[in-house]
Amino acid sequence: MEAGLFTANNVWMMVCTALVFFMHLGFSFLEIGLTRQKNTVNILFKNVFIICVGLLLYYVGGFNLMYPGFEDGDMGIFKFAGFGIAAPENGMTPDYASGGYTWWTDFLFQGMFAATAATIVSGAVAERIKLGGFMIFTIIYVGLVYPIVGAWKWGGGWLDGLGFYDFAGSTLVHSVGGWAALIAIYLLGARKGKFGEDGKPKAIPGHNLPLAAAGVLILWLGWFGFNGGSVLSADPALTSLVLVTTCLAAAAGGVSAFLVSWIKYKNYDLTMFLNGILGGLVGITAGADQMSPNEAVIIGLIAGVVIVFGVALIDKLKLDDPVGAVAVHLICGIWGTLAVGIFGAMAGMDQFLVQLAGVGAAATFCSLTAFIILFTIKKVAGLRVSEQEELEGLDIHEHGMDAYADFRMNQH
Repeated sequence: MEAGLFTANNVWMMVCTALVFFMHLGFSFLEIGLTRQKNTVNILFKNVFIICVGLLLYYVGGFNLMYPGFEDGDMGIFKFAGFGIAAPENGMTPDYASGGYTWWTDFLFQGMFAATAATIVSGAVAERIKLGGFMIFTIIYVGLVYPIVGAWKWGGGWLDGLGFYDFAGSTLVHSVGGWAALIAIYLLGARKGKFGEDGKPKAIPGHNLPLAAAGVLILWLGWFGFNGGSVLSADPALTSLVLVTTCLAAAAGGVSAFLVSWIKYKNYDLTMFLNGILGGLVGITAGADQMSPNEAVIIGLIAGVVIVFGVALIDKLKLDDPVGAVAVHLICGIWGTLAVGIFGAMAGMDQFLVQLAGVGAAATFCSLTAFIILFTIKKVAGLRVSEQEELEGLDIHEHGMDAYADFRMNQH
């Protein structure tokens, strides 16, 4: 491979790494926008903690747990290549990764993905989880659970051998976070005032919808790196197709969600529109390189419908998800994974059943591990803040500060 092409590939991958990093700002804006002012500092603290600790954990052992070098004869379930990382002899040459990028770019790009799983949980548990408990959960889940599941496919493990396909993480990133979010909100319980005495859900409005909208648009931009970088080179044909399918699915998801929401609730709900965009993005992520533009639009349209009914289902189950994380990342993640077996180059019943097996494997392992971690924390140290702390806000009680020091409002 000529040096110029190797350099172009690596530069594109570094740009994508930066875009995925930028997504953490998008998650932060979305979460604080859809929640109350009195918990803003707490949410920002959690998101900054996730990216800092996530990268360190990935360096210490996560990368070698996710890419352990499975060999013929291995079961492909668990293997660990050791603590720390050291570039191989060919790590800085075109001989590494078919000239797509260097070893260090590989580590950093994958490390940006690792923290996303815990970020998904952060939004779902907002406004009532103890910061210490959340930090312990993040360390274990990002440090162990995410890389083990990732190794099953991306590390050449048993799901890869089975033929399971997940281009950029509808299951391996989004559902991994989504299952943990579902278990967490079940164990935590709903926020005070979310459900009335009759059991019907009540709206708890976010304090800054402009920030929430900015967050979603930043996430959409970041997905150019999330999916575009998953090509693992700057291949012009495949990269451009992936960006087109990604954008069309996002647009279709947004339009579908706001239209279905309007038909169902008779209003133009901005939050449903925004989550529909995210649902479309999550839905296309498993097969962005396999779909035609028409198929991407269909996947996005269905994802938008899934969002509206998914949010309603979570409310009906009396679960409290302030940002719609379970509907977006878990339910649309499942839809996107199964869509690989329905549409695109890999469509067919055999592939659909393999995709279904992958969804089931992730569901079982992630739900079980998340429950063990969170239930243990709940019993040992407590998972939820006191009623007074919840009513007055986590910013004052956990952090001793206001996000808007000169603009306090009574939000009880």
